[in-house]
Amino acid sequence: MDFLDKEFYSYIEPNAPRADIIQEWLLKHGVKSARTVIDGKNHILVQFPKSQYNPQYKIKTVIAHYDRVEGSPGANDNSAADWQIMSWAVRLASYPMFHNVRIFFTDGEELGWNRGVTEQGAYGIASVFRRLGITNDDVYVFDSCGRGEVPILARTILPNGTSKAFVQQFNELYNRAQNILRRASPGRWMTLPVPYSDNASFLACGIPAVAITLLPAEEAVLYSRELLHNKNLELAVMNRESSRQERLSPDYVEYSYKERMPLTWKLFHTPNDNVQSLTEISFRVMENILRVVAETKTPLL
Repeated sequence: MDFLDKEFYSYIEPNAPRADIIQEWLLKHGVKSARTVIDGKNHILVQFPKSQYNPQYKIKTVIAHYDRVEGSPGANDNSAADWQIMSWAVRLASYPMFHNVRIFFTDGEELGWNRGVTEQGAYGIASVFRRLGITNDDVYVFDSCGRGEVPILARTILPNGTSKAFVQQFNELYNRAQNILRRASPGRWMTLPVPYSDNASFLACGIPAVAITLLPAEEAVLYSRELLHNKNLELAVMNRESSRQERLSPDYVEYSYKERMPLTWKLFHTPNDNVQSLTEISFRVMENILRVVAETKTPLL
């Protein structure tokens, strides 16, 4: 796996101090960061000079969780995205003009997998944003971006009763995200239902956020076909209940829908989410996406 830094292998070791590794690696490459603790979760904020921000344009907050499920190397979920964004942060530090990018590496995302969105570490960040009135950022969550060549923009179902103003704000962000993928990966991106990530925490706090992941082309096509033939699959993947699910046993529902998910997602939280599952092309695709994110400038109204 020549496309990976040697330090990456240390990062996915079972007892690796991942937060320390992120900060030490960034500092070694000339980028400062700060550790902030919210609700017992350790988050890392990358620190860029004030000269790289222009208050006339929207801030782009980029999120990647660094925690992982015990017993899994977490090479794709979410070490690859961490490393891709760490490398991007180094490039941004010498960006020739303002970029308006704010980067958080978050702790505790995996807690939301089986405990609910309010247990996610990003929920604490989103709550602080809300309390401080920081609700106008464009929030981009990158999760599991180390396998495949097709960028996937997560389809989102907003709750009933969501205000028209929030729907409009979210749709505008969603359109900007589509434009980013359209520029970065012409004709090779899709919108599909995706298991929730840190974007769910921001949405729960009334802050629009989108999630982006990657899939191999053949998996993305097969999954899109499954969605056409199985109308309940989208609800199950997005952790939503349906009347049919309620009539079935939880074990059957979990087995039934997991079998229809992309192989990449079946590797999550297992020992098989390892270096061998990663693909070199994913890192090139992500470099393009992040480049376009930095280039995108949205004036504040």
